[in-house]
Amino acid sequence: MVNKIPPQVNTVIEILNANGHSAYVVGGACRDLIMGKTAHDWDVTTSALPEQTAAAFSDYRVIETGIKHGTVTVIVDSLSVEITTYRIESGYSDNRHPDSVSFTDRVEDDLSRRDFTVNAIAFSPSVGTIDPFGGQFDIERKLIRCVGDPDKRFGEDALRIIRALRFSSVLGFDIDAETEASIKRNYKLLSNVSAERIFVEFSKLLCGKDAGRILKDFSEVVFFIMPELEAMKGCLQNHERHIFDVWGHTVKAVESVKPEAHLRFAMLLHDSGKPHVKSTDEKGIDHFYSHSKVSKKIAESILSRLKTSNKFRNTVCNLVEYHDFLPDKISRKTYKKYIAKLGIETIRDLFDIREADFRAQNPVFISEGLESNEIGLRILDEIETENSCFRIADLDISGKDLAKAGIPPSPEMGKLLEALLDEVMGDKLKNEKESLLKRAEEIYKTRKGS
Repeated sequence: MVNKIPPQVNTVIEILNANGHSAYVVGGACRDLIMGKTAHDWDVTTSALPEQTAAAFSDYRVIETGIKHGTVTVIVDSLSVEITTYRIESGYSDNRHPDSVSFTDRVEDDLSRRDFTVNAIAFSPSVGTIDPFGGQFDIERKLIRCVGDPDKRFGEDALRIIRALRFSSVLGFDIDAETEASIKRNYKLLSNVSAERIFVEFSKLLCGKDAGRILKDFSEVVFFIMPELEAMKGCLQNHERHIFDVWGHTVKAVESVKPEAHLRFAMLLHDSGKPHVKSTDEKGIDHFYSHSKVSKKIAESILSRLKTSNKFRNTVCNLVEYHDFLPDKISRKTYKKYIAKLGIETIRDLFDIREADFRAQNPVFISEGLESNEIGLRILDEIETENSCFRIADLDISGKDLAKAGIPPSPEMGKLLEALLDEVMGDKLKNEKESLLKRAEEIYKTRKGS
């Protein structure tokens, strides 16, 4: 493990040791190193008080990140290292933050306040590994287990409930039986956690390799965060293209799309409107007409409540609303209108969405769906290669050009440009200035005469 610690972090530990303080790499970095992964965030815990840490690094840039609670950040050769004094926390009246923090000189005391055993490991090149709660063994067993009493840990900080699920999803670890039982007893404590923090952790969970397992095994937690989704569970789809209920299909679709947050959220929400529009015909076949529009409204509500960025929310909602578009059956003109409305990136994402949707349906129809995607992608590639015109701004002519040609500025000018764009997108007119001007004059004279 020593050889894998960056020299800057070793420098931090050496300086603290030289000043008479013990110091260890701690937390996620230790876990990642033990697992043979590359660590990205480096945290050091030390017996030095915050003021002593700052004094020891007087020759370096020191940022008083959270000095009140014992944390300072030191910049060593452009690497940020967060250094925290060994501490004991007590009283969590808001189920989120400690009411009081006191410092200690024992690293074991500091490790005892941490969330999970795999994160309660410390390492020093001179001392070795400190692992009082069996974190290394749990890493070997691929197990997420709370440090001490799970009810106490989750009562201290309810965000740990989502973090347990996130680590399980991302690392592919099982959750210890006692920890799992505690999660299912205490998940309503999440009402004390900010929406922003829930969104950050849930996004990571959703992008984990075992996201599907978590969505299935801890659906009650998901539904507590997003109650709009609960109606999907048990909502049957008696249709030849489906073999799962709506929730089962959704889980499979999430598993089937690339692990990118906007794509995973789109798959999580794409059929959320189905229970609200379900109808059954005289043959007993279920239908879900206009479910994408209802799903979009639900997605907007959920993502607004989770306080996501406008860009993220709009992207996901567009993918939800248009997830059933038919790129192999629409005209090139309509295709271009989709591109103009949504943008090339979102259109390409829609193909990933469609593929995941197909893979979560009756496997008999997968090849048919994938073939339709291939046709649509070929058309998209052709349109991109042609450097096609999608917006008025893409026209090789402007309002100024029309004014020079004797067409006065007016609201009609905008309608004239839209008419030109429509003909260009329909391949009836070339996007060349001379052709555009000639056609503009024809349209203008016709309209003026009428």
